[in-house]
Amino acid sequence: MNHKPIRLLLCDFDGTLVDTRMANALAYIETLREVGIEISVEEYLATYFGMRCNEFMCRMGITDPAERERLRLRKIALYPNYFDTLRLNEPLWAFAQSVRRQGGKVWIVSTGSRANIDNVMQHLGLKDGIDGMLSGLEIERPKPAPDCFLEVMRREGCTEEECLIFEDSPVGLAAAEASGIPYFKVDFAALSK
Repeated sequence: MNHKPIRLLLCDFDGTLVDTRMANALAYIETLREVGIEISVEEYLATYFGMRCNEFMCRMGITDPAERERLRLRKIALYPNYFDTLRLNEPLWAFAQSVRRQGGKVWIVSTGSRANIDNVMQHLGLKDGIDGMLSGLEIERPKPAPDCFLEVMRREGCTEEECLIFEDSPVGLAAAEASGIPYFKVDFAALSK
């Protein structure tokens, strides 16, 4: 069987390239506490991590769109206070840089907010290690639809066989499966053993 070289690496961000679970949980907990809503770290991580902010806020009972937007911006402002809890997926980052040295491209493909991702990448010094980013609000049908992966593949002029996806969440894995692109499931808990 002939294998084409990997020309395009598509990496989810939160929970795949960077373990942002605790930083996200703590920033959301602080934001919600300011409006009288209590949620535990365990509950957030088990039920809500990886969910788009708007949907999460609706689940928390915040129905007013203006208030959801205010709280979204507040969470973004608080997020850097918890950057000491971030962990880079060192093996994946090293692999991504190896792909780039061999002429391939590395893109972040995430449902997360571009502002949050930019903040984390700046903090960890990763900005120069990627070739592009497509965030959730930039595509009409987000994950679990495969559109985000297919759009980046189209922009880079690659075929499915020349791409590789790294994902962690059920939503992201469903999108990867639907795209027809080979993929790996990332498990941060296993990395720390």
